[in-house]
Amino acid sequence: MTDQKRRFKAVIGDKEYTIIGPGSVAQFETVTALLNERLAAIQAADPHMTTESAAVLLAFNALSELVAAQAAAQAPEAPHA
Repeated sequence: MTDQKRRFKAVIGDKEYTIIGPGSVAQFETVTALLNERLAAIQAADPHMTTESAAVLLAFNALSELVAAQAAAQAPEAPHA
């Protein structure tokens, strides 16, 4: 992965965003696809939810997963029997 910042145009939901940051085009494409997939799942579960509310819920879920993964990575390994 490169440390250079790049510009990437992502369509998230029905809006186009320009993302600027380090990473490969493949990484940006993967993140965009996953984000759209999860956003669609949230909106399908509650069609009356606003896009803004769905985005906040998606961000909360993503950070919850990150916190859980960090806690699991820091947890001491159980002794083997």
